[in-house]
Amino acid sequence: MNDPVPLRHERWARAVRIVPSCYPPIALFEEVADPADLDAVFAVEELTNQRIRTQVGELSLVPEADRISGPGTSPIMAAFTHPNTAGSRFSPGTYGVYYAAGDEQTAVAETRYHRERFYQYQDAGPQRIQMRAYVGEIEAEWVDIRGMCESRAQLYDPESYAASQPFGEARREADAWGIAYHSVRRPQGQCLAVFRPPACRPVDQGPHYEYFYDGRQITHAVRLTEIDE
Repeated sequence: MNDPVPLRHERWARAVRIVPSCYPPIALFEEVADPADLDAVFAVEELTNQRIRTQVGELSLVPEADRISGPGTSPIMAAFTHPNTAGSRFSPGTYGVYYAAGDEQTAVAETRYHRERFYQYQDAGPQRIQMRAYVGEIEAEWVDIRGMCESRAQLYDPESYAASQPFGEARREADAWGIAYHSVRRPQGQCLAVFRPPACRPVDQGPHYEYFYDGRQITHAVRLTEIDE
């Protein structure tokens, strides 16, 4: 693993992120026009809304210079203020990462795998899982490990994050914008692990999905479509 990792500036016009539908937009991020005001507004809101900290998460995890706000930003900021404490591919769980895919199929494949693992761990019974997509532009200079599935195979380990987490942590500490990599669950797809919110433009809500969990695995996923009356 001594081969150098290139940096590549790249714009993704329609990056797709899929999350459980139970996570609604966060009003604080959507309604505050200037990110510099987030701390002050949060302090005022906390006086009358005891749930605001649960809704907003750990704002202190995002440096002031990297905070964003306004319509379409709460799904982005939430990824950083509500880190997955169990850890993820490029985070040990102490900071959040905005994971997104280059296309819908890859986003579904990635989230289908991780939702399945979550429900298996919970020993959950059969159920339907509602998910929603957010679609938006992402642009920055990326640590690019695409094309390194063999030379840096440990970063792509399908079962273990023992190598990828310290790799991601070191890049984040060096102020990297994020990592571009091949999807582990759909190798023909590509993903981004974004470390800093300003790389993301405000997102639009995309399709809704339903994943079918039979008590052992997610058997299939469907895209939900509204029917006009």
